[in-house]
Amino acid sequence: MPPPGVCLNIMNERNKKSGKGSPENPVKFLDQNYEQLQKYCSINRVRYIDDMFPPDRRSIGDGLLQPEDMARIVWLRPGKLSENPQFILDGISRFDFGQGVVGNCWFLASIGALTFQKHIREQIIPAEQSFTDGYAGIFHFKFWRFGKWVDVVIDDKLPTINGQLIFVRSKSPNEFWAALLEKAYAKVCGSYADMNAGTVAEALVDFTGGVHMCFNLKEPPAQLWDLMFRAAKSRSLMGCGTPQGPTAANTVLPNGIVQGHAYAITAVKQVMSNGVPVKLVRLFNPWGQGEWKGDWSDESSTWQTVSPEDRTKCLSIDDNGEFWMSMEDFCKSYDDMDICCLCPDFLDGSSECHWSSKFHDGRWVAGITAGGCMNYRDTFWTNPQYRIRVEAVDDECSSEQGPNNMLVSLMQKPDKRNRRLVSNLHIGFSVFSGWCQSSFYKYKGTRGKLPEEFFMRNPVASSKNFMNSREVMEFFRLVPGEYVVVPSTFKPNETASFILAILSKSDTHLEESSSNHVEIKKPTKEEDGGDAASKVTLFRQYSDQFEEVDAEQLQKILNMRLLEGKSPGFGIDTCRSMVSLMDLTVTGRLDSREFGRLWDRVSLYAKIFNRADVTQTDSLSLSELRNALIASGIQVGDNMLNLMAFRYGGSTGSLTLDSFVALALRLECMSKIFNKLSDGIGIYLQENEVRQSNERLLFSSVTHRQTDRHTHTHTHTHTRTCAYARTHTNIFACTCP
Repeated sequence: MPPPGVCLNIMNERNKKSGKGSPENPVKFLDQNYEQLQKYCSINRVRYIDDMFPPDRRSIGDGLLQPEDMARIVWLRPGKLSENPQFILDGISRFDFGQGVVGNCWFLASIGALTFQKHIREQIIPAEQSFTDGYAGIFHFKFWRFGKWVDVVIDDKLPTINGQLIFVRSKSPNEFWAALLEKAYAKVCGSYADMNAGTVAEALVDFTGGVHMCFNLKEPPAQLWDLMFRAAKSRSLMGCGTPQGPTAANTVLPNGIVQGHAYAITAVKQVMSNGVPVKLVRLFNPWGQGEWKGDWSDESSTWQTVSPEDRTKCLSIDDNGEFWMSMEDFCKSYDDMDICCLCPDFLDGSSECHWSSKFHDGRWVAGITAGGCMNYRDTFWTNPQYRIRVEAVDDECSSEQGPNNMLVSLMQKPDKRNRRLVSNLHIGFSVFSGWCQSSFYKYKGTRGKLPEEFFMRNPVASSKNFMNSREVMEFFRLVPGEYVVVPSTFKPNETASFILAILSKSDTHLEESSSNHVEIKKPTKEEDGGDAASKVTLFRQYSDQFEEVDAEQLQKILNMRLLEGKSPGFGIDTCRSMVSLMDLTVTGRLDSREFGRLWDRVSLYAKIFNRADVTQTDSLSLSELRNALIASGIQVGDNMLNLMAFRYGGSTGSLTLDSFVALALRLECMSKIFNKLSDGIGIYLQENEVRQSNERLLFSSVTHRQTDRHTHTHTHTHTRTCAYARTHTNIFACTCP
């Protein structure tokens, strides 16, 4: 297992640089290695059984089936369901499967779109798998999950009732790629029940790791069909969903459209009807049946108005769930449309225009970087800040530019393994201009966060609303210049991780700002430790016969002379840590010179602590801690501040004086060690030096009670149906002018 905390963050960054988490080198989901497991089963001639997603009711999940149906389930391998099971039979097609009892039309609609894109499909579904050569009852699939690709291992036991698959069913009884793909994704979600209800966009992104764009079909952008046509040519994946409507979910309307249902967009075409151009969209119902009954449906007479060539090429009279409809009827029948692609170059219709992308992992932490939306002006500035510089585009691209040249996407990461237990926060973002703003140039060239005063104005762009969805995104136009992007939750003090993506038609430079400029007056040299004579007197008063001070004696000094008997006082573990940090002779005791240096530092940090404690609570909140560290000359990023809160803070994350002094001393010591050992870039240790460093850290470690801090968040009840769940998304609006 990897080391915790900051070490894990460092490993993650190195993994990214080495390509780990890429499609070619995916992370092993739940640390299961497909090659090793497959080899083990083959050598020992056993069929694999996945203990991380076992063939029992735990993998089905709660609330999906009635108890009597759950009791009837038998998990069978494909060899028990068919005499000649095949992983893939005559290629992969959207017509290979139909939906089962779980409400995952959003996932299956995305599979329908996936079947058209071979380069993406082969990335998700490794083709070398079969039920013949090397068969051991084990399969694997790859998905993109919140910033990295993962390789998911499953066994091939599938849930059945009366010998029939209860979830995805194949049209051919001996083909099983779709059922196994569904099982792998159910494992990622936590169970089959965790796949109940969702949006097409979620699966499309997990299939590509690409850029997601959502379009409201009730207010469609100009030239939407042209954009869809270019997206189809660029091998993008597209899907859409219908509104829930007043009746029960999955109600089939008289026109054949299913309410609250997801569909795949499988083609976009223009035909001439009686000499008039008509723009058509082809859609696929993942039920594998049930089609549109209006104009341009299979039985519609409008097909008699087109050329025989178009009719032969497009029309297929078969109740297979796929049908054509006009662009007008499409926008009337569906709520929204999603496009997912590896690169949005198709947006401009010009091969000269290429979009660039920047991604950043971030985190909102209660009390540190979770400032809420602009309704909360006094804390908004504490949110993560990203400075970007937008360059001018080339002339060839500028002529095609249109109204938008920037896409910002904000995706929150789940805090639970099981998908249905994830409670998404309301998230959004704001973009502030720094161009020709005196407040920006006041801080231009400096590092760290921009202060509260910078944001006392309206943003130049923002997400329209704060939504409790997995991702929010917006298109807009920015003139060349410098900007600050601030992602946030709607309310302050809501902890979550996120991925910020910024895509633009020009080269965009992205830099995170992770500290601030709040200043506390640092004590002068005359204030910090007192004169030399007083320190000598103090030392002699408490030292032993050998003129040394151990941890117990230091504890008495600090509590009696620094805290004057106030509680809570300095603990013995804290004092032992302080002695070990200042004990150059490694005797476990401090001589007069070592004590003097320690007393100077402790006195300095105590005065900084008192000045930073503006609330007079005898503890530092996380925002006060940030200011105290800056006054101490210590610059730390938001991620490090978060780790400090967990390591040195109590259940509330607040630091008492003894914790702050221990933290500041350790940071100062680490900084000096780095400066002595490094070449200015990094430290390169031999094995014995690593061992000595570990021993030193272990000896000087401070025992702190680590308590998980859970921020109370406002949760909402969602209706879970088969589902196009976007219609249940709650929206908050930032009311700030």
